[in-house]
Amino acid sequence: MSDRLRVGVIGSGAIVQVAHLPVLRKQKGVEVVAICDTDLPKARAIAERFEIKDAFDDIEDLLGHEELDALVICTPNHLHEAHILAALSADLHVLVEKPLALTAASAQKIMRAAEKRERAVLVGMNHRYRPDAQIVRSFVQSGELGVIDSVRGSWHVFRPSRSQLGWRQRRELSGGGAMLDLGLTVLDLALWLAGNPVPERVTASLDGTKGERSVEEAGSAFVICENGTSVFVDVTWRHFGAGERFGVGVRGSRGTAAINPLTVWKELNGVAVDVSPTGSMGRENAFSASYRAEWAHFEAIMKGEAKPPSLQEHVTLHRLLDAIYRSAAEGKQATV
Repeated sequence: MSDRLRVGVIGSGAIVQVAHLPVLRKQKGVEVVAICDTDLPKARAIAERFEIKDAFDDIEDLLGHEELDALVICTPNHLHEAHILAALSADLHVLVEKPLALTAASAQKIMRAAEKRERAVLVGMNHRYRPDAQIVRSFVQSGELGVIDSVRGSWHVFRPSRSQLGWRQRRELSGGGAMLDLGLTVLDLALWLAGNPVPERVTASLDGTKGERSVEEAGSAFVICENGTSVFVDVTWRHFGAGERFGVGVRGSRGTAAINPLTVWKELNGVAVDVSPTGSMGRENAFSASYRAEWAHFEAIMKGEAKPPSLQEHVTLHRLLDAIYRSAAEGKQATV
């Protein structure tokens, strides 16, 4: 492996243009050598804009033409599994935008393939890399908040037009609506902050579905984990308010903490005291900081200097999502 890691990108949507490529442009140890998209003129335009050498409209041409160390997958959800397996077959490391797959069975298949090829697959859960999330996680891991009893999270956005959703409104392409698009992230962050307890059962409700092909516009889920920790999430694409709302709060036996904004409270000498770190967030916004940190971690993984999170976490996460959709469809509690 050369000193500078060579990566290809498949997909040219917004997340590629506003997150990955701007970060990679400043990442001295990584070089983007090619981009691939079924819309070749768009791929060529982005290649020119970000000074990328080659552009393709077929993944096989990309994998066959370029000597790569890794593939970044930012395609519609239903293509993730096939693109990951193709990259692993080419002995490449993978960074894939969430979700890893559409079902728990597919996630498990990918995990086995990665283990067989001895290649890393990092799912782009960038919110784990937010500075405020990292700080809250450190308070939990140190035991300063005591036993984590519950986590509550929400993500509310307003997407008024169908054109803003695109393929996400077609179940066969997306795998789900707001719960998969937004809820997956909140669930992952909630479980990760709590120390990855194992979900046991869930009760869920989804709103806005009007048939097998349509997807939900909103939903909520209440999860009970094997260790007794509870997780509640509420998400919507139809938020009416001053702006987007995103946040996660943790309640422990000795304190509480939350992100966006970062707050930490602990009991000291029988009194609730605000111990929120000050001056720890820096000037960079949490979105940019999260992708920069994510890419620093992935670079370290490719160099053998760090380990990726276990894909078993994502198999568990998708089992939970499968149970959420089952609970909502059947109108009763479901076992994970």
